[in-house]
Amino acid sequence: MKNTKTNQHLNALVKELSEQLTQGKPLTGQDGVFTPLLKRVIEASLEGEMDAHLNDQKGSNRRNGRGNKQVQSSLGGFEVFTPRDREGSFTPQTLKKRQRRITSDIDAKILSLYSRGMSYRDIQAHLTDMYGVEVSAGTLSAITDRILPEILDWQARPLDSVYPVMWLDAMHFKVREHGKVVSKAVYSVLAVNTEGIKQVLGIYFGDIESSSFWRSVLHELQTRGVKDIFVACIDNLAGFGDAIEDLFPRTDVQLCLVHQMRNSLKYVNYKDYKAVSRDLRSVYAALNESAARQYLEQAEDKWGSKYKVIFRSWHKNWDRLTNFYKYPPALRRVIYTNNPIESYHRMVRKVTKTKGAFSNENAIVKQIYLATINAQTKWSGAMFGWSSVRRDLVDYFEDRFLTPDTL
Repeated sequence: MKNTKTNQHLNALVKELSEQLTQGKPLTGQDGVFTPLLKRVIEASLEGEMDAHLNDQKGSNRRNGRGNKQVQSSLGGFEVFTPRDREGSFTPQTLKKRQRRITSDIDAKILSLYSRGMSYRDIQAHLTDMYGVEVSAGTLSAITDRILPEILDWQARPLDSVYPVMWLDAMHFKVREHGKVVSKAVYSVLAVNTEGIKQVLGIYFGDIESSSFWRSVLHELQTRGVKDIFVACIDNLAGFGDAIEDLFPRTDVQLCLVHQMRNSLKYVNYKDYKAVSRDLRSVYAALNESAARQYLEQAEDKWGSKYKVIFRSWHKNWDRLTNFYKYPPALRRVIYTNNPIESYHRMVRKVTKTKGAFSNENAIVKQIYLATINAQTKWSGAMFGWSSVRRDLVDYFEDRFLTPDTL
């Protein structure tokens, strides 16, 4: 008899839901047809738990009406009536005391939306429209703050002992600080391991570029297990090249030629721009270092009197600018620019470009970290052309590449 009543009730409920769907009601959300279904299931389960609780006690304890509370779920927000007993000994498991959310799906959705660059206001509007869930900005901040311990673990994780190539470059973000909006430099370290997999080793705030700052970054990498870096590709950051050569004396420092070109062309008049650009490009497109020097001398003879500052910079940085010429062709193409790290930075900026100014440094770190995790999923395989690069690395760095860790 009981089963017959249950089946009748279920059939009636299915019919009701079908009629609502036919009328065009959505599946989920505040007015979705499944939201009242979930409410009924939870309340029925709570009633069943109360019956079992009172039967187990076999005493004077009895029901004492119902309480109500607002519950949030991935299907929407709704009110649930929870049974109470006189002695207050009932501890439900379906929906525990003080529990306001019955799924962690919402948290996952919030982090997913946040990682794609949506603002808290946009996330609030999206959750309300799609799921009928109203979440305050404070709650959103608290949910995204839950990844801060995960970020600390990520920043301190052990690293490989050998990285053939490492790139370093900076991103700049606006941050509200002491009532003002200031610019903050965030330096990211990207490397490729011996299997050709790109990894972001860490991100660091640096207000002042100095040798002591870079030494602290490099000391941290050493503490986390890095013993050898073959080539470090950097912009001409103050003090960084010297710090690398001191702490990793066998590492070659390669200055990014694209950055050198950009910095040079900042001083060129518009009418001379194409001609100077063409002459300087011939320097790093040369077959070898000797030919590159000849092209630089020709460019200086032509433009040196007008743009002395350009050629002063090329001569000062010549050794680090032309390090790549001593390597085989496939490896040269990987190290002469910072393109790999700039590609990563474009992924980050794609999700941060909508932000006018961040509230604090933690807000920046959370956004960069989530963007980095998304980037890592796209780097699941070896970087393009790695088999050729690996052959060049083995040929040039055989004694360092073929270690027990890399065999």
